[in-house]
Amino acid sequence: MKISLMTLGCPDWDLDTICRKGRAYGFDGIDFRGLLDEIDITKLPAFTTGVAATKRKLADAGLEVSGISSSIRVCDRENLANNVEEAMRTIAVAQALDARNIRVFGRGDLDKYTHSELAEIGCDCMNRILALEGATALHWLFETHDNWIRARDCKLLLDNIASPAFGALWDMGHTARVGGESPAESYAAIGQRVGYTHVKDAVYNRTHPKAMEDGWRYVLPGQGELPLADALTLLKRNGYDGWILFEHEKRWRPNLPEPEVAFPAFVEWVRPLLQ
Repeated sequence: MKISLMTLGCPDWDLDTICRKGRAYGFDGIDFRGLLDEIDITKLPAFTTGVAATKRKLADAGLEVSGISSSIRVCDRENLANNVEEAMRTIAVAQALDARNIRVFGRGDLDKYTHSELAEIGCDCMNRILALEGATALHWLFETHDNWIRARDCKLLLDNIASPAFGALWDMGHTARVGGESPAESYAAIGQRVGYTHVKDAVYNRTHPKAMEDGWRYVLPGQGELPLADALTLLKRNGYDGWILFEHEKRWRPNLPEPEVAFPAFVEWVRPLLQ
């Protein structure tokens, strides 16, 4: 298994800094979720007209593009046209960077629809995306996030899209912290379709000044209460050989540790677990 950092964790770094520090800290790849002030990299010259130079910088640093984290929300019926448009842009960037993994969200309005009905909406959206030229050569990964944190809910969509170009992104922190699932429960539902992972740790302390609305707060990997090591062991035991991605949410939560602290801490913690 290889490890990757997400640019969500270093919102103030330019591309040169990402390349230099990413490799210095011991990462194998970069997942692009924005760059500096722009969250959608498909709108930036560095990933369109200047993508060849970007690819050379990454190659010179010995880094792969582990994935592109899109904002596509497949279960939002009203967002269908925007989803397809973003997918088209993302396919072009992924092809230019030799990237295969594309993160998508579920979302959807649970006040209007059941999970089963939203899964049908998501199925229609993904079928339209997979019909685009070049789409089936990529891996579109549906994250355990927002309205789709419980693995059994995610399975509703996964079971309706049998294409090998569609799979699951297991955010093992979300399924444990928000979904209340053990790694074994999550893996039983989606494990065979997991093509990508997100890792972040947290502790529960509702009175802490940095606690989130649910009483949890993010901490450095290995310093929290989430069963991350158990989840990684389970993946390893079952032959998973994909990416392990550190999702440090510095862009959304400025009070988190700086990337110069968090990124090397993740590498030091995770490498022994993957051996």
